[in-house]
Amino acid sequence: MEQCLSPVRTTTERVLHAVIFEVVANVLVFIILIIFASAAPSQSALLTIVSSTLAMGWNYLFNLMFDSVQLRTGFKKDWRIRCLHAVLFEAGLLFVLIPFAAWWLDITLFAALKLECGLVLFFLVYAYLFNLIWDYGRASLKK
Repeated sequence: MEQCLSPVRTTTERVLHAVIFEVVANVLVFIILIIFASAAPSQSALLTIVSSTLAMGWNYLFNLMFDSVQLRTGFKKDWRIRCLHAVLFEAGLLFVLIPFAAWWLDITLFAALKLECGLVLFFLVYAYLFNLIWDYGRASLKK
């Protein structure tokens, strides 16, 4: 079913996808930072908002590029491609988020790397599941 789904999406769908992805993620990350990083709620909130803003822009751009490659090459979104999609998306975010987290939380780059690696593990699973559910929902709406 999902492998036959066209990668062509409207701008509205892309924006909706990014916003819903980030809203759910923000709530979860806010809680994770308070519990596991001992961040104050205000620190957690601002870090989450800034990270989300950067991630939404990257989400839109990355998925636009990814879908473009899919259209040109014709590959199907099997589990391996979905895993690659999640890994590449998160790797792109790390380049920006590690220095920002280190600065905002007043921690070393290494401590920020460890924090971001924990969040990446969370987001690898989250991104895979969110996009799988999104595509199933999208496919059922197209019927």
